[in-house]
Amino acid sequence: MKTGTIQQSLSGFYDVISDGELFRTRGRGNFRKRKIKPIVGDHVEFEDGYLLKVLPRENSLVRPPVANVDAAVVVTAATQPVFSPNLLDRQLIALERQGITPVIYFSKTDLLDHDGYEQIEQIAAGYREVGYHVFCAPQPFEQDQLTQLQGLLDGKIVTMMGQTGAGKSTLLNHLAPDLDLATGEISQALKRGRHTTRKVSLLNVTGALIADTPGFSSYETFDMTVEELPGLFPEMRRLAPQCKFRGCLHIKEPHCAVKDAVENGIIMKSRYDDYLQFHELIANQKPNYKK
Repeated sequence: MKTGTIQQSLSGFYDVISDGELFRTRGRGNFRKRKIKPIVGDHVEFEDGYLLKVLPRENSLVRPPVANVDAAVVVTAATQPVFSPNLLDRQLIALERQGITPVIYFSKTDLLDHDGYEQIEQIAAGYREVGYHVFCAPQPFEQDQLTQLQGLLDGKIVTMMGQTGAGKSTLLNHLAPDLDLATGEISQALKRGRHTTRKVSLLNVTGALIADTPGFSSYETFDMTVEELPGLFPEMRRLAPQCKFRGCLHIKEPHCAVKDAVENGIIMKSRYDDYLQFHELIANQKPNYKK
């Protein structure tokens, strides 16, 4: 019996990568009865062309459907559209919630003038202080930066996320030029609103398995409690033990280490403002009884 990772699934067949080799397999008949649906990224046991077992998942995404994601590259436009710290923070807390390591990659930096770049670099430095890996160079796809990113992603299952037009496909094309993914092209079929299905595969890009379909839209919803939210901000998580009150929400409580850090410029004000806004959104959400 072998173990491996599903690299591609298509019409009931699963291509499994194991020790650098690719094996085509099918799911066992009882998978359907037991409502087990293997997806790309699943770690599996297989033998004689059949999947025998799907091993427990660390996490799983819906768009694209990928399991056991280790890292997500958050491609963030420095301009066109205007940089939004609020959107970036939404993406980061969604990843923290799933236990996925975020990597922030600023694109379109070459479209900024000197002052604009200095401003974005300062913001990037703030996120580095939080503890995130941040890539921000005057030329967004310079070889040095791409090599560093490849080193960081080596051996990991990775997905890309970011706004439409942020440059996800362009970055993927730079990492693996032979892929030649369509960038910025919206198919006529999609424009007509027809339902188009496509396979998801993990592309073997210099040692990393990268989902070829950028996605991950669960940052549009806040499925955590107000008590869980502060723990999804690493800088607040670190300071929380110094607050006077256990379970401090860092809003109205006295002797709060987080509020002190914001006042002293240790925590970025934009991050704290976003935290307050997210807190408000969660507090005002109607309960979802369908869960």
